[in-house]
Amino acid sequence: MSDQKKYQRYERQVILKNFGIQAQDKLFYAKILVIGAGGLGCPALQYLSAAGVGKIGIVDFDVVELTNLQRQTLYTVNDIGKPKAITAAEKLKLFNPETQYLVYQTKIEPKNALEIIEEYDLVIDGSDNFATRYLVNDACVLLHKPLVYGAILRYEGQVGVFNMPDKNSGYTANYRDLFPLPSNPATVPSCNEAGVLGVLPAIIGGFQAAEAIKICTGIGEPLCNKILSCNVLNNSFYEFNISPSKESSSYIPSTKEAFKNYNYEWFCSPGNPVNEITPAEFDDLRKREQLIIIDVREEDELPLVNEFRYTQIPLSRFKEAALEISTENKIVVFCKSGKRSVTAVNALLKKYPNIVAYSLKGGIDNWKMYEHSNLKNSSPIQL
Repeated sequence: MSDQKKYQRYERQVILKNFGIQAQDKLFYAKILVIGAGGLGCPALQYLSAAGVGKIGIVDFDVVELTNLQRQTLYTVNDIGKPKAITAAEKLKLFNPETQYLVYQTKIEPKNALEIIEEYDLVIDGSDNFATRYLVNDACVLLHKPLVYGAILRYEGQVGVFNMPDKNSGYTANYRDLFPLPSNPATVPSCNEAGVLGVLPAIIGGFQAAEAIKICTGIGEPLCNKILSCNVLNNSFYEFNISPSKESSSYIPSTKEAFKNYNYEWFCSPGNPVNEITPAEFDDLRKREQLIIIDVREEDELPLVNEFRYTQIPLSRFKEAALEISTENKIVVFCKSGKRSVTAVNALLKKYPNIVAYSLKGGIDNWKMYEHSNLKNSSPIQL
């Protein structure tokens, strides 16, 4: 391939001052791993492919769902039910066949993370749960790989660069310097529960791609040991520095063997186990007994529930309101996915050790699916 043909696709960035053919060649040889082909991963993958990154790894074990399409613009309705990682690679290959795409249709875990990450120059974390974020961070620390972090919720997003020495101070911070210990996932709603504006992942994912390109080419100033936060609702941006701490390093496995034996799911679990009740058990109990049913979602959360009577006490003010809850009957607490209800039941049992209280397993979403399945199965079949 002639040089003119080789660089023609990338002409608009090659002609940039301080970029040129030298930076483009660095991208041709760059190897970037994107963990998660969802809200953040989709825009990051698209722009890395467009920029001419030589090798892109895609890690995702999920499938495309209808609710993804509002923000995950790599996919269409024809992709629903298909594996995200494979589908993303197929779309990107059509877009830029010059890039090599490696697909890992698997969940990244301690047993495979080091082997996967070791093959790449840097990692973009587009995951949506604490266990994966801590796992990826620790693996990058052990392997001395730069990590481009991103997070989104509702109207706000964050992006930053970890595990990369600062040019001036020389120090290196990581995700555990920002969050040494995980927040209780039951008290921190996910995008599935609290929602996210569809354009926000494009903004943060685009920033992640930009940081990766800067790191690979050596241009500009990456967000090294910094977090850039943005709120699209009021157009506000602010930046803050992260300093390394002795406390955070004590939580990171010190060897590869220790890492492989680390239980990140347990580390990020919500705490003491509580009694959970399945949708079927819940329906049966409602028919047999007088229950106290409590919804701990915020007042504007969907889906609407009109199939049974309940009291709404958002988790944000549950502790104070718990004083007024009757404990004469059994209590069932629900939220959207079953996480916040676990926290609420723990709070109740701590205050009233002798009561019988349950968390609705899988939340109201799971119960709605169960009810829909029952209705569908009970419908007559026309022959």
